[in-house]
Amino acid sequence: MSRLTSDFYKQDAVTVAEKLLGKTLVRALDDGTISQYTITETEAYLGEEDLACHASKGRTPRTEVMYGEGGHIYVYLIYGMYWMLNIVTGTVNHPEAVLIRGLDKIIGSGKVGRKLSIDKSFYGENITASSRIWINEAPDVLNITKASRIGIDYAGEEWKDKPWRFILTENEPK
Repeated sequence: MSRLTSDFYKQDAVTVAEKLLGKTLVRALDDGTISQYTITETEAYLGEEDLACHASKGRTPRTEVMYGEGGHIYVYLIYGMYWMLNIVTGTVNHPEAVLIRGLDKIIGSGKVGRKLSIDKSFYGENITASSRIWINEAPDVLNITKASRIGIDYAGEEWKDKPWRFILTENEPK
């Protein structure tokens, strides 16, 4: 299988979030262990206008990577213990990202970060060139459920209810 190219990540976050379902996330650990997981759940965050997106507050040191070219990793810590894995998408100066919420039977973005041993060192890493984390091609999937995003009540009804969470319900090629 080949890695997804930088062109894949230059699409908007909603498109990438849906297309990532069924793709294979690969994690190579320092001890040489290589694990592969099917991406089963994602959420899209679409720029400064999206009040649920961290970039809605503008450009900050935390969100700087989101203003770059798609294909880089954006990580942040929540509750002082969970690193959230996001893939930056889109074009320069339009901050978008896709949160990886589920892999195989691992449900929940905090659990995903723990399982993959994600930490601050991943911030800004190019996922198309990384030797420790990347995403491989896989056939597009047929059955996808769209739902509202989770844990963003602060963004208001309009943004909270956007159907920008994507869940793989069946992993069959189109």
